[in-house]
Amino acid sequence: MELLQLKYFQTVARIEHMTKAAEELSIAQPSLSQTIKRLEDEIGVPLFDRKGRRIKLNRYGKIFLEKAEIAFSILQEGKQEVIDLAKLNEDSISIAVMRTPIVPELLSSFRKQHPFVRFRVKQISRTTIQHQLENGEIDLCITPYKLEQGKPLHSRLLMNDEIYLVVPKTHPLASRKSVDLHDIAHEPFVLKANGAFRETTDTYCQMAGFQPDIAFEVDDSLSIRGLVSEGLGVAFFSSLTLRTVKDSSIVPLRISHPHCSRTISLVWNEERYHSAIVSDFYTFILHYFEQLKQDKCTIQ
Repeated sequence: MELLQLKYFQTVARIEHMTKAAEELSIAQPSLSQTIKRLEDEIGVPLFDRKGRRIKLNRYGKIFLEKAEIAFSILQEGKQEVIDLAKLNEDSISIAVMRTPIVPELLSSFRKQHPFVRFRVKQISRTTIQHQLENGEIDLCITPYKLEQGKPLHSRLLMNDEIYLVVPKTHPLASRKSVDLHDIAHEPFVLKANGAFRETTDTYCQMAGFQPDIAFEVDDSLSIRGLVSEGLGVAFFSSLTLRTVKDSSIVPLRISHPHCSRTISLVWNEERYHSAIVSDFYTFILHYFEQLKQDKCTIQ
């Protein structure tokens, strides 16, 4: 059994048309048919159901295709590992991250130690993140989403990120240190338009027995801060966001009940090959967040 036979078989299985597959492979159709026939003779069973030049994978073919694709995946990983070992590729890391102002600082801090590293940064999506990790499209993910646990994905808790209520400096509650979420049920809210953080804050409002009166829905923290500063509503900010906020016109208040927080985790695929630079970045992220927890945020 030859690798070229498997490659031809994979193409025919995908297109399910011998002539079109031959055109894509730039070979003569009779030659392709003979190659597939030799493969079937070697295996001992037909892999396709045939109707003229139109063919369709049968149950034997589907099983064999699955194993062939695994073989190609393993070979590709072996090639990548050799390239990395020979230092023929540039240092590169693909990472999916949540929206938080600390991400630029995290990446910048790592680049001070590894100035030639290149990052491919994606925003996390609940619908795609697990698939991207499993397929090796991304190396690492920093996420508040709870993904399915167990092999091949490995999750490491980075921190519990406390959630605060933010009010304008002129607000009657601004002089308080904390607030019960139920006590601000009738306030107008400025909220994230969507995403994991919005899902979390909506859940806490429900726990407090109310649906938030939404005055504005926006996508970025800077706009939320501006609207709160102008007295147009109250908002939720995480402790990670508040670390970067230097604005005396808004006041963060701890929420005494219910205790509001979200978990931030680092996830990667243990069964995928990871270059040395990715492994270094994994360790760096753990140390970075450990330092964040030690350097407690000062809430003004």
